[in-house]
Amino acid sequence: MEKSREHLIVGLGNPESDYADTRHNLGFACVRELARRLGVRIDKKRWQSLVGRSESRGLWMVMPQTYMNLSGQAVAKAMKDTGIAATDTWVVYDELDLPLCRMRIRLGGSGAGHNGVRSIIESLGTDEFVRFRVGIGKPARKGSASGRHYVLGRFTRAEADRVPAVIGGVADALELALDAGVERAMDRYNRPGALGCEELK
Repeated sequence: MEKSREHLIVGLGNPESDYADTRHNLGFACVRELARRLGVRIDKKRWQSLVGRSESRGLWMVMPQTYMNLSGQAVAKAMKDTGIAATDTWVVYDELDLPLCRMRIRLGGSGAGHNGVRSIIESLGTDEFVRFRVGIGKPARKGSASGRHYVLGRFTRAEADRVPAVIGGVADALELALDAGVERAMDRYNRPGALGCEELK
């Protein structure tokens, strides 16, 4: 398969078991689910990441192990080695500005306060990669300290009940994007209810 048709799917999160089920690691969880469906193990160590490969799909799945704010170092290495273009690089991550059970797919744009995305933009020198922004909602209390605690915290019981549907819905969107293109996935999933779970009031 031609390199130009290959894709790099990056899930953002933090390594170590302490962070495994936190809101900030939702990107990891979604990419793991896609890998499970495709029968791919994300267990090779490469590019400061855990990496899996689907030859039939022409697809690399990458989970940087650099900690969130250095994710760009890993992504840049993966892109350089594979020759995959920024527009064929899809980054899946948690988004404070969307409620849980919502997702927004878009090409380009700022980091919007997300340290992982900001790191990728700085390392690549471009923002022209596709984002799968997976909502986690905002903390009740405002302020950076509570915000950091919130993203590194675990889901409440009511949220946790919805998380499997979110992860499954994001994996569905990634599969659709691979099969029919990113624009088709945008049309279907950039709207309320598309992930198949009800938003918390």
